Amino acid sequence: MSYFNVRVYGLLINSDSEVLVSDEEEYGVRFSKFPGGGLELGEGLIDGLKREFMEECGAEIDVLQHFYTTDFYEKSSFNDSQVISIYYLVKERAPLQLAFKNRIFDFDNEGELKQAFRWVLISDLDVEQITFRTDKTVAAMLKKYISHDTN
Repeated sequence: MSYFNVRVYGLLINSDSEVLVSDEEEYGVRFSKFPGGGLELGEGLIDGLKREFMEECGAEIDVLQHFYTTDFYEKSSFNDSQVISIYYLVKERAPLQLAFKNRIFDFDNEGELKQAFRWVLISDLDVEQITFRTDKTVAAMLKKYISHDTN
C-alpha cells in the first residue's frame, strides 16, 4: 500500500543571512535538514510547522510566506511513502535558546535520537551537506534567492 507523507519545514534566516540547519541522527542514520517534520492527521500546515518548531527548537515562530512545495516524486528514505514537503520562510518571535554548533553532527545527547542546530551562512551553504533531495532543492533555491536579494 502506498501513501502520502506530508511534511512541513521552516526556513529561519537571521540578520546575518544565515539559515538554521538541523543535524539529526535517528537509529544510527545521520542527516542534515531544515527544522520541521511530519504533519499530523487533522492538522493544518501552519499549525504543524508551529508545533514542530516548538517541539524541536522550543520556539514560537511567525510564518512569513510560502517558499516551495515538492514538485517531483520523492520516495521516503524511511518507508514506502511518497513525500510531499512544503517550505515556508519563518521568523522567530524571540531569540532562540539553543546551544548552536559550528560543526556538523556535533551532538550533546546520547541515545537513539540526536539533534543539534547550526547557523549556516546561506552563501556558504553546501547543498551536498544537506541530506534529502527536496531539502537539497530548497538549499539551492535559497542560495539563488539570497544572491538575487543582495544584488
